[in-house]
Amino acid sequence: MKYWYPRHVRSSEERLRYYADHFDTVEVDSTYYRLPELQMVERWAERTPPGFVMHVKAFGMMTRHPVKLQALPPELREGAPVDERGRVDRPSRELRTEVFARFHEALEPLRSAGKLGGILLQFPSYIVCKPRSFEYLEWATEQLRGDEPLVEFRHRSWLEEDNRHEVLAFLERLGATHVIVDAPKTEAKNLVPTVPALTSGTAYVRFHGRNAGTWNVRGKSAAERFNYLYDEAELGEWAGTLGELAGAAENAYAFFNNNGRSAAAGADGEGADAWVAQAATNAIMLRQLLRQAEVPVS
Repeated sequence: MKYWYPRHVRSSEERLRYYADHFDTVEVDSTYYRLPELQMVERWAERTPPGFVMHVKAFGMMTRHPVKLQALPPELREGAPVDERGRVDRPSRELRTEVFARFHEALEPLRSAGKLGGILLQFPSYIVCKPRSFEYLEWATEQLRGDEPLVEFRHRSWLEEDNRHEVLAFLERLGATHVIVDAPKTEAKNLVPTVPALTSGTAYVRFHGRNAGTWNVRGKSAAERFNYLYDEAELGEWAGTLGELAGAAENAYAFFNNNGRSAAAGADGEGADAWVAQAATNAIMLRQLLRQAEVPVS
């Protein structure tokens, strides 16, 4: 996104305020790497206008991802089981409970200001569709204490035809939102099919790009995997679907990955003006396409 902000917009405060002047929602992913702090969340609430919605990604331990011991608050590190790579290994249910509680408490400023959207529970690709996974998902939803769960699966077993109806019905019973994804169309186990189904009053779509060639190449980083700029034809495929989702849902959101840049049209050189931020470029493009299709969009 640094290629989208004007050069004079430099500090984190200036960037958030500038962003909120152009968009009315954001997905905060930094909380996946470290638990949010109350003072930081207070600043988010203060620096955004009324009606702005912030969805927050769950800390890695909350979705059974490996996390470095140093990512935990100091007082929670003592006694935590650690593997040979310095990652918390098979944490106790008590430790996970405390992590959920701290995450919940830190988000209170957004909750009180009416700016908290959902909590993105993005499960890793090794969490497959089986009874134990259903049990954990139900427990994790309870730990959110009323905040809206946005559930994204990364193993295709969850949304294969044999399991799809049961999984979507389960999410609906939990009051959880099924996160719809646009991603490369392959049969890889860590890619779920695109299923534009609602399980709550929220439609939530994440655009991951269509880099089939780099998705599972050994040694590639996440930034390389998600490095993708959609064209108008690709986003245009979604106009009708998003219109239907928005018509059936109370609220509808669409988000793009914020870790890539692409060459600007007609650019000649390597300066800042030679690049465009993929997320902002695609978000603006999609907004224009939806307006052309007469889909209400903010």
